Amino acid sequence: MTNPSITSLDSSELKQRITRFQQVESEILTQVRRVIVGQEEVLEQVLIALFVGGHCLITGLPGTAKTLLVRTMSETLGLDFKRIQFTPDLMPSDITGTDIIEEDNTTGRRKWTFVPGPIFGNILLADEINRTPPKTQSALLEAMQEHACTVRGNNYKLPAPFFVLATQNPIELEGTYPLPEAQLDRFLFNVILDYLSADDELKVVNRTTTTEVTHPVVVTTAEEILGFQQLVRMVPIADSVARYAVDIVRATRPTDTSAPDFVKKYVNFGASVRAAQFLVLASKARALMKRRYHVAYEDIAALTAPVLRHRILLNFHAESDKVDSDNILKQLLAAVPVPRT
Repeated sequence: MTNPSITSLDSSELKQRITRFQQVESEILTQVRRVIVGQEEVLEQVLIALFVGGHCLITGLPGTAKTLLVRTMSETLGLDFKRIQFTPDLMPSDITGTDIIEEDNTTGRRKWTFVPGPIFGNILLADEINRTPPKTQSALLEAMQEHACTVRGNNYKLPAPFFVLATQNPIELEGTYPLPEAQLDRFLFNVILDYLSADDELKVVNRTTTTEVTHPVVVTTAEEILGFQQLVRMVPIADSVARYAVDIVRATRPTDTSAPDFVKKYVNFGASVRAAQFLVLASKARALMKRRYHVAYEDIAALTAPVLRHRILLNFHAESDKVDSDNILKQLLAAVPVPRT
């Protein structure tokens, strides 16, 4: 059974839902910008992740407001916010929760009682996720994919909506553990948080060195966000545009016949089918946010880097030639032709 498209719904109901979507998106940006300066592309990508129900890996240098961005976004959305500071001694049960033995005061009998961990929230900030061993990192795998967790054989559903927004520092390698490829593939985006411009940096200094404290206002609810996620999935996409997304993803695989020579030279493993799914889904949300009711080639091209940069495994040739994933993807967009409609 397929989801109805935007064109198959009652026009008045559809117009009302789309208008509300765009209104909430505008209000979220307004509230977040009261606290966060600049980073327009980052805000757009995080919003897209929320509107499609995806998870975000935010990579940035210290002091670039990674944690502040996630906390501000959760306050604006009115969602239950949880934060975990990942450290080398963090255990999986510290994330998922654990069973404890409690004694019933009336009967004197003992029983197992589940104590939920911080994963039971709407927005989970996994701060410095690469500072804990893979065993603990993998505690998030089931939660990110199934929106549930299993403790001692018992399966517990997580509240909806559920987002993991993880941060990592790209420059301090001592005491860090690279994220497993299987976990990286669960993230919709790898968002790069870079330095601000001089003017934006001056605004931050002026805004944060006074007694004024700004608090964002709640503009939506969990139920409404779930409705937006369904609305995004109804956005139509032409076969030629979907084919363009698939062609880009397949071209990242060095074993594919469509892969350019530079991919075969620098890439060990390309992106999976999940990358094509995420690229199309994220493009639907971007189209709606841009006041369009269908996905365009420009949406696919604009989101190629954040969707694919963490899904491409480069080899030693790329390292020796100082070629990174973004270089590969930029060349790839130039090499993969846009299908003729």
